[in-house]
Amino acid sequence: MRQKLAFSAAIVLSAVLTTPAAYGQGQAPAAPAAPPPPMSFFITSAGSGDGANLGGLAGADKICQTLGAAAGQGNRTWRAYLSQSAAGALPPVNARDRIGNGPWYGARGNMVAMNQNELHGDTIEMARQSNRVNKNSARTEKGEVVKGVGDMPNEHDMLTGSTLDGRAYTDGMDHTCNNWTSGADGMGSAQVGHHDKIGNGSGSWNSAHASRGCSQPNLVATGGAGLFFCFAAQ
Repeated sequence: MRQKLAFSAAIVLSAVLTTPAAYGQGQAPAAPAAPPPPMSFFITSAGSGDGANLGGLAGADKICQTLGAAAGQGNRTWRAYLSQSAAGALPPVNARDRIGNGPWYGARGNMVAMNQNELHGDTIEMARQSNRVNKNSARTEKGEVVKGVGDMPNEHDMLTGSTLDGRAYTDGMDHTCNNWTSGADGMGSAQVGHHDKIGNGSGSWNSAHASRGCSQPNLVATGGAGLFFCFAAQ
């Protein structure tokens, strides 16, 4: 009797193991992973080479557009995250008003901010949480990490000319190296942020401190290389 029961159990087990389901046959294939969102934010892999002289906002935007196109995103409208101070016939321009409303994704498909509220911490809660800009997420259009604190050389200073909330200064001082047209020594300075959010107490990504000056050597001396943020406005 025991032999018959054992034999019957063996037959049932064999039938189960040889069914198509046991080998994954007849099952719906797993859905392919969704492609990452297209890049809509990056740090320039190079600056103008002439310190903070970027050719004004138009020249800086052209650098963003050229680098974005080289990375396969030339169909987007790229804008430099830079503010412009009121001077003569030039009106004030806020960096935050130039870059659209988000969301913004880095070169590896990672979200850096959902919207302006998150990017700039416009509410107490969002300011407490902070955005997702950091050394690992804020990369160049090539997907390369930008050197920060602890690296040689440190290049974490990002030109912005902006206040913490992404707006132009109104104190009459030069925070934009003559609205991004000066790369000369002794001619103003540029407000910079830290892409790695390290240093200068606040750890601000967009408004940490002023540069020593506007020339390339002066930008390097304070931990920069003349790089800046680019956002896809649309």
